[in-house]
Amino acid sequence: MYAVIKTGGKQYKVAIGEKLKVEQIAADIDTQIVLEEVLMVVDGEAVSVGTPLVSGAKVQATVVSHGRGEKVRIFKMRRRKHYQKRQGHRQNFTEIRIDAIVK
Repeated sequence: MYAVIKTGGKQYKVAIGEKLKVEQIAADIDTQIVLEEVLMVVDGEAVSVGTPLVSGAKVQATVVSHGRGEKVRIFKMRRRKHYQKRQGHRQNFTEIRIDAIVK
């Protein structure tokens, strides 16, 4: 059984017991969260596709940790114009563990 959820403007395929890193969610560590934007649920041969969301479907997850991703280096340059710019960025994330998928 798996589901496709939407959080942080991105879509993720999740299964029970799986850990994944998503955009930062304002929740404390070891708290239960409910993700209600479920786009699709697959249970064996039964496939439920929402328009756009599956009604009544929820994904229950536990917040495992918060952190920051690897640094992304940004370098901009215009040739022959003496313009160079260096910048870096680290994106915040929340690691969650999927506990249950409710149809």
